[in-house]
Amino acid sequence: MAEKKNILTYAGLKQYEDELQNLKVFKRKEVAQKIKEAREQGDLSENAEYDAAKDEQRDIEARIEELEKLLKNAEVVVEDEIDLDRINVGCMVKVKDVEFDEDMEFSIVGSTEANSLQNKISNESPVGRALLGKEVGDVVEVETQMGTIQYKVLEIKRVS
Repeated sequence: MAEKKNILTYAGLKQYEDELQNLKVFKRKEVAQKIKEAREQGDLSENAEYDAAKDEQRDIEARIEELEKLLKNAEVVVEDEIDLDRINVGCMVKVKDVEFDEDMEFSIVGSTEANSLQNKISNESPVGRALLGKEVGDVVEVETQMGTIQYKVLEIKRVS
């Protein structure tokens, strides 16, 4: 079975590439030094520093593997080529919650970049799926755990 494509914005791609570079160049050396220093302390069977450094090394290697896999299957959305007539991944969307008469803005991103604290919602989330392909003026209904929410699309623009 083919692996799932990871949809990323250019900013997301850059963030993951920078993290991978940092882990490979700096963190690996830092942990290798910690392991070396712990080994020099003698008996490894009761050496907490050695165990902690080996755990950190394992975590770093796992994250490197995860990032390499993510980037290998990355599909980058070119923001400049996005059609702003319809909502797509890479768009900033302004919507109105019909029930509460409240305006909200979301960036529609791939699932790996989603972060609700930064108003970045996944194209695979219920809200993201409902909004994809919609135009300004459209009203969408989203089934959530708290019931059905209606959003009216007010504006579609590029992420700034």
